Amino acid sequence: MAQGFHTIIVGAGSAGCLLANRLSRDPKRRVLLIEAGGRDDYHWVHIPVGYLKCIGNPRTDWCYETEAEPGLQGRRLRYPRGKLLGGSSSINGMIYMRGQARDYEAWAEATGDETWRWASVLRAFKRHEDHWRLDAAKNAPEGFADLHGHGGEWRVERQRLRWEILDAFAEAASQAGIPATPDFNAGDNFGVGYFEVNQRGGLRWNTAKAFLRPTCYGRPNFELWTGAQVQRLRLMHDDSGLRCAGAEVLTPHGMEHPWLEPGGELVLAAGAIGTPQILQLSGLGPAELLQSLGIKVERDMPGVGANLQDHLQIRSVFKVSGAPTLNTRAAHWWGKAAIGLEYLLRRTGPMSMAPSQLGAFARSSPEQPWANLQYHVQPLSLDAFGEPLHRFNAFTASVCNLNPTSRGSVRLRSNDPGAAPLIAPNYLSTEADRRVALESLRLTRQIMAQPALARYRPEEFRPGAQYQSDDDLTRLAGEIGTTIFHPVGTCKMGRDDDPLAVTDPHLHLRGVSGVRIADASVMPTITSGNTGSPTLMIAEKAARWMARD
Repeated sequence: MAQGFHTIIVGAGSAGCLLANRLSRDPKRRVLLIEAGGRDDYHWVHIPVGYLKCIGNPRTDWCYETEAEPGLQGRRLRYPRGKLLGGSSSINGMIYMRGQARDYEAWAEATGDETWRWASVLRAFKRHEDHWRLDAAKNAPEGFADLHGHGGEWRVERQRLRWEILDAFAEAASQAGIPATPDFNAGDNFGVGYFEVNQRGGLRWNTAKAFLRPTCYGRPNFELWTGAQVQRLRLMHDDSGLRCAGAEVLTPHGMEHPWLEPGGELVLAAGAIGTPQILQLSGLGPAELLQSLGIKVERDMPGVGANLQDHLQIRSVFKVSGAPTLNTRAAHWWGKAAIGLEYLLRRTGPMSMAPSQLGAFARSSPEQPWANLQYHVQPLSLDAFGEPLHRFNAFTASVCNLNPTSRGSVRLRSNDPGAAPLIAPNYLSTEADRRVALESLRLTRQIMAQPALARYRPEEFRPGAQYQSDDDLTRLAGEIGTTIFHPVGTCKMGRDDDPLAVTDPHLHLRGVSGVRIADASVMPTITSGNTGSPTLMIAEKAARWMARD
């Protein structure tokens, strides 16, 4: 049965949950939030280390895979995306990271809109932030409240563990010229320190908890559909041109057709993979692709699905002596039992771990004017994600190029809404990216050679100290590189004269009235760090514009 709504939000992930919270505050606005996945009631969602049980699990993950990547020696990579309330915030690494001020200055230049400058987006970040340091005045250094918020829904806390080997890596990084920093989110994240995380009391704090429960559930003007997959937008031509009238949604009860009330808007918040897929299924995308699949072209939009960007991490593994790591701590049943008991009693220890605990932002070469690398350092090692831990003490120093120049795409595989799209990130396809990959491996070795790590006798296990030439290291970067799960940019915002700009700077879909996009797909360029919290910032700004309009 068709129902009318003033706002229809597609996707209950990071952006969608915040949008639903903000827009349903107005009791006159009837809001529908649609999620293809289920509820976030799986216990492993809430235990931080449970990401290991959620990624690759069809209950919580779309279980996408990339196409064979030429830059990665033809390998295909697992490409997780959250398929449940909270979206990827329910399965991701929980790291709170805004990016750098220069990212947003570049967005303002790319869009011609001053509202994307750092000073403006900082206010949006603070609006929903609840930072632990501001719980008590003694925790916060002078000026901290100018950069961070308190009392918002998005909780930011310290990690609840430390590791000797990670402390030693931090000291070695400082000896290599990367200074210690207490805050990666002040606009320039150059430095080394422990990541702060989106947790509350040792439990994952996803956007469903933060923005939906209990607030939205108690509002009579709010409606949530789960297990409901949007097949396409319902588009109509009238005197004003092309407009969105609603959506076709496959629910557990059959096909539903929620429609937009006059003056209403549909917001796509299905992410950098889901949003271009829905647009292309609706006839909005590259005309040649749509015609080849028998889809009626409503509007030729070559930018839909283009401009895919992601962070490729290169994982170096080092054996160590004289320092415990998770490899041996969790090697036997009694070690696992002790870890479980610690978490049960105190909510601390390895079960409270984010996938990466220590971070560092560095320059790949002295010529770089800013930090263009990010390290994720972990007190463990394995051959690949999901594989067993190695049986020897070791740690992993993963490094990624924050500002890749390679560009990929997301394109329909068929006109079947249930078919996964073709995801082709096109990693290491430019000479600039290959050069940064090579330099990053050399910088990792430089850090490992510092005195702070000497007592642990680090031995390079992967890629292997025998590989020294530029050609060897460039090839090995392609052999061991893997995604860190930060896809963005596939429906980028931009100026009127940009042929690939899918939205205007206020996120209206170009050429189609009644539609906005508010998720990571609108980023013109990827942020310098983890992308979850920047996505919330985008949704915060979109909600303000929609409420005002």
